[in-house]
Amino acid sequence: MDYITTTDLRTKSSTLIETLQKGRTVRLIHRSKVVGFIKPGEEKPFNAKKFIEATKGLKLPKTTYAQREKIYRKHIMEKYGKGLS
Repeated sequence: MDYITTTDLRTKSSTLIETLQKGRTVRLIHRSKVVGFIKPGEEKPFNAKKFIEATKGLKLPKTTYAQREKIYRKHIMEKYGKGLS
């Protein structure tokens, strides 16, 4: 598969996925014109040291598991109401 139309994105998604897993690039066609390319993404491993450095400047408060649970429950109640269990 070298190309896919915008209409075929819905019906041929499994073929598109197989092509991307093989590492091949696919041209995206809309109204007989190439509008872009779909290429496989690169997986980047999680780097904990960079994450810690990035979050140091945020000055987030330290919370316990119980506090996070309480904040989460309050947010869910405000968003969806009492109907959830």
